[in-house]
This record gives sequence, C-alpha cells and structure tokens, in this order.
Amino acid sequence: MTEAPGSDAILGRMMTLHPKVIDLTLDRVWRLLAALDHPERGLPPVIHLAGTNGKGSTQAMIRAGLEASGDRVHAYTSPHLARFHERIRLAGELISEDALTALLDRTHAANGPDPITYFEITTAAALLAFAETPAEWTLLETGLGGRLDATNVVERPALTVITPVDLDHQQYLGETIEEIAGEKAGILKRGVPCVVAPQHEAALEVIEARAARLGVPLMVHGQHWHVTTERDHLVYQDERGLLDLPLPRLRGPHQIVNAGTAIASLRALGRNEAAAEAATRANWPARMQRLSRGPLVDLAGEAELWLDGGHNPAAGSVLAQTLGALPQRPTHLICGMLNTKDIVGYLRPLAGVAQGLHAVSIPGEANTVPAADTARAARAAGFAETTKAESVAQAIRAITARVPSARILICGSLYLAGHALRDNG
Repeated sequence: MTEAPGSDAILGRMMTLHPKVIDLTLDRVWRLLAALDHPERGLPPVIHLAGTNGKGSTQAMIRAGLEASGDRVHAYTSPHLARFHERIRLAGELISEDALTALLDRTHAANGPDPITYFEITTAAALLAFAETPAEWTLLETGLGGRLDATNVVERPALTVITPVDLDHQQYLGETIEEIAGEKAGILKRGVPCVVAPQHEAALEVIEARAARLGVPLMVHGQHWHVTTERDHLVYQDERGLLDLPLPRLRGPHQIVNAGTAIASLRALGRNEAAAEAATRANWPARMQRLSRGPLVDLAGEAELWLDGGHNPAAGSVLAQTLGALPQRPTHLICGMLNTKDIVGYLRPLAGVAQGLHAVSIPGEANTVPAADTARAARAAGFAETTKAESVAQAIRAITARVPSARILICGSLYLAGHALRDNG
C-alpha cells in the first residue's frame, strides 16, 4: 500500500503549476475560489494588513490583544521561517500536518492543471480553512503589494491597516514611493475604516486621496493617534484618551510604531481593554530575536546570537537604531540576501554600528546573492572588514575565534533566518 503524500509533497507539486514565482493578477485566484464555492465570503470578520515593513509584527500584536480578550483568531502570514504550517493559524493554533495535507489535497484537486502561482493556491487553501473553522476574527497579511495580492479578495473587511510604506519589490510594485503606496492602498474598501501607520509624506498623500474617493474613514498616525516612549513606558494617545503601557515585548524603536498601529487597530474594533496585552504578549520570530538555546547558540559560546529577517533599506535603518541602543559590545554581522534586494541600501546604515560582516549564500535559494557579491556590496556600503563564509556555523566559528564576546547578528533575509532557526533546532 502506497503511503499518501504529506504536505511537503503536495506543496512541491503546487510549485510547478505556474512558471513564474510572482505574477500579480487576481484572475487565477477568483477562478479557484469559485471552484471552492467562494470561501472568502464565509470568513469571520477580516482585518487586512498591507505595507512594506512591520506587517508581521503588527499582526502579531493585534492577534495577541484579541486573544487576550478571549477571542479565537485565524491568522495568515508569509513567508514562513521553518515550516509552511506557520503561515496558517487556525483559531489560535498552527494548522496540523493532517489538516494541512487534507486542505492542500482539496485545493490542488479543485484547481486541476490550470496555471496558478504557489502563493495564490496556498492563499486559497488558507481561506478555505478559515471559512470552515469557527473563530471571531481573521487576520490576513498581504504577500506583496495589495491591489493585486491574492489576499485582496474580501469584499468588505472589518478593518484595513497600512503599515509603513517604503521602497521594496520595485520590479513588481513601481519605482517610486507614490507608485508603491498606490499598490498598498489597493486594499482600501469603500466605507471600511483604515488605520495608517507613520508614512512618508508622498505615500500618505496617495493613501489619503484613495480614501477620499472611496469614503474610507482614516485613523492616521500624527493626526488621529500618537505613540511615543517616556521613562521606559509606551504612551499612546487618541481622541478616546491616553494610555500609559509597558514597552513592547518585541525589541527595537520601530516596534513602538508597530505597537501603536496595533493599539489603534484594536481601539477601532472596540477592543480598548486589549492594548496592554497587544504590546506585552506578542511574539514574532526573527524580528531582532535573541537566540538563547540550541546548537548555534552552543557554538557561539559566550557571544550573543541574534536573528533578524529585515531586508530593505528602511529595515536596515531601524536595525541600526536597535543595535545602537543596546549595551556596547563588538558587533559582527552574518549576512545573506536575495538578488531582488537593494543590498548596499540595506547595509549602509549598519556599517556604522558593526565592526565586521561575514557574507553567506542562502542555502537552497535560487535567487540568493553569492557570498562574494554580498561581501563586495558590504565594502561599497562602508564596511571595512568583510569576508565570506560557507555557512552560518562557519561564520560563527570564525567570529568567536577572534572576538569571543561578540554580539553576532544573522540578518539580511527571512529565508536566511528560517535556515538559521532550523539549524538551531
């Protein structure tokens, strides 16, 4: 008797259904959703998030707040770090292997041999799971852009959220902040409220113009809500009043903004009591995460080992701020990136806070930048000391041999972060 294929085998088949990894259109998604009897129409109330940076952290904080109120929450995010199951959270729990395998089988059968991208078909599978599992809320994070993203199929969400918009994925979304903001603002729906995080002025103008056309009530940072820190506390204020809260569990000055965006979203949903839990209970791996145990940590010895998946110039800037605010310690980066990214733009702000960089290629990724090219880009960005390594483990050994008490940050890509988490057990 032949054993039924598991989720990895089915996901592998799904990768072959369309020659392009990214091909932005909604036509294929609508066709498949119709074949599945339109699960997008039967979802628990949807909170839809788009933006360049901070989507995952903001979503995690909103989820933490809602779950602390006793609500069951579905959540969809991408990409995953270690296992695909991370993308689909059903009523608070990661989807099981058996449930995922059955779900993917049904979705693959409904699609048949028709062309569809991996992200599109797996998004349809997630929507099917959410529609069939009771919950109070559905959190949907866009994969790329917004207007033509496969998640943008819900006619009337309860709320939309736009996190900071910056330059990234220009080959798909446009070369300017204005063009990219237009794609992100494509998730706005007529009459549906939208919470807007801090934005470049050019991006905000685009978002506000589209909101005006659609009659969208906006809650904009700096106009309708404010967030800052005072004496190791997070201070949030809007027309409903002022909140004095603990600092977010997630590290970095950018997480203050993400926490404020999450709190504004919860208050827009009438969940005023969930603000503190949103900041203090959220957990989101590979966002300036300190690794505390595992084989890579053992290899690092007395060195600190950190992990971050940011990969564009704005992420590099906030990462540099975060590192600069930590207690002083020699800092060395282990960096691997994809060839779709602005490597010099990402690394330039980090050159001022790190003493050296070990470049690695990302294992198993066709679009990885060769380690030698990343090392050259690092020198162009201002790093005086760069070298290449065959692996993260080799880089850790090389760094700790010279600087036993270093602060080591593995960075540059969520895909590299995922490999590091798997290597670390």
